[in-house]
Amino acid sequence: MRGIVVDNPGRDHRLVMAEVRAPRPGPGQVLVRVAAAGVNRADLLQARGAYPAPAGASPLLGLECSGIVAELGRGVTSWQVGDPVAALLQGGAYAEYAVADAACLLPVASALTLRDAGAAPESAATVWSNLTEVGYVAGAPLLVHGGAGGIGTMAITLGSALQSPVFATAGTAERVQACEQLGASRGINHKTEDFVQVVLDGTDGRGVDVILDVVGAAYVERNLAALAEGGTLAIIGLIGGAQAELDLGQMLRRRHRLMASNLRNRSSEDRAAIVHRVRHDIWELVCSGRASPVIGARFPMARAEAAHAAMLSGSVIGKILLTWD
Repeated sequence: MRGIVVDNPGRDHRLVMAEVRAPRPGPGQVLVRVAAAGVNRADLLQARGAYPAPAGASPLLGLECSGIVAELGRGVTSWQVGDPVAALLQGGAYAEYAVADAACLLPVASALTLRDAGAAPESAATVWSNLTEVGYVAGAPLLVHGGAGGIGTMAITLGSALQSPVFATAGTAERVQACEQLGASRGINHKTEDFVQVVLDGTDGRGVDVILDVVGAAYVERNLAALAEGGTLAIIGLIGGAQAELDLGQMLRRRHRLMASNLRNRSSEDRAAIVHRVRHDIWELVCSGRASPVIGARFPMARAEAAHAAMLSGSVIGKILLTWD
């Protein structure tokens, strides 16, 4: 089959279309003929040699895809050949075929098109797993950093659909406006505004219950200042560094919680449980259009390198898709 391989992994890598061995599904797995693959920051890190695939996972890039079930592994009875699906993967989406655990598939239906569905599994699973693990209640106020990115746009549309006031940071006036058009109660330009003060002013001094943070170290102190008593800071990215000092006294006094998580390195059982919760709790919102992925750009699979450059540029609002034409 055709797939994208990383030539010379590292700073000077290239993404090249090549003939690679097609995978076969094992017990409890399915083979998916890929229609589209979502581009994620983890793909860029892996191409640079900074985020290797977990043991046993495909070495090819790509953590999510959509497509048609092409073959069933032994013991799979919940899916049929020909079913349209979206899949959460540990790797392998940048190819004509990918293997997925049957328990990590989601049905594609309603207003969600097959190709656009390739942008949904990773962002929906990331947002919903973090919110449910901290005991989020619909209607509770949220702060989302990186609001115009793939994860951020999903968090905004999902929070809005669940009647939560959503504060969202972004780096340009255009991206701030996009956040508000997607349903954010208040977009915040982090370059010209103090997000802590905006959040406190917008919540009568209370703060937000949950912060979804892709920045990391650079925002820890201010994030805690923007949290309500008993609130949780969920770190899901480290764009702003991995090491920071914490005021544990403040956390103790205000009963703050700090958690950090990713999806790729979790066990198969954990990932299946997350996908189950997504399907049961919010997948209808995604398929119906109320919390669908925002697609900011589409590239043919052969132009994967250009898609990565677009993500690095920070110019795309929402998700970037690679598609087979």
